[in-house]
Amino acid sequence: MQKILGIGSRIDHPTHGVGVVTNVTSELYWVTFIKDGLETITIDDTFEVIEAVEDEVDTVSLYEVEKSLREMLKRYSDISEVVPIADKWKGGTMILNPKDTNLSSKEIPIDTFFHKIVMVRDRIRVMEQKINSSKTLDDQDKIDLQQYITRIYGSLTTFNVLFKNTTQNFKGESSKK
Repeated sequence: MQKILGIGSRIDHPTHGVGVVTNVTSELYWVTFIKDGLETITIDDTFEVIEAVEDEVDTVSLYEVEKSLREMLKRYSDISEVVPIADKWKGGTMILNPKDTNLSSKEIPIDTFFHKIVMVRDRIRVMEQKINSSKTLDDQDKIDLQQYITRIYGSLTTFNVLFKNTTQNFKGESSKK
């Protein structure tokens, strides 16, 4: 396992070019690149370290504190997280063509579609929290309902291509058992 770079480290990424690490989480580097601006890359991504800065601060980053706060707010309120769409889809459109040529096509902005997918996910999460905190459901009912929710998430994994950050992807039931 490679050593985690600290904030201020400089890297050369094969896709984004030269950049400076501006935040670190347990899974991601937030890097400000000269040509692409702020991007997130996984810690195990391929890149060349130009200058490594040791992480002298506590291992909990500001991002992780904010993430924990967002999780608590989500759990106890109707506030939803901001989920960025992958850059390649921004401003794009989806065109639905019916088989019947007498019917007209439907064009939908991908950003609108993505927003609706994220809203579905948020509502499923609220339902999941209500099930888990229910005082009237017994444990077996909670387990059964949780399995349905996991399958719903699995059905939605097709839309993971739209998410900018893979940490926000849908995750269903693992095929490895």
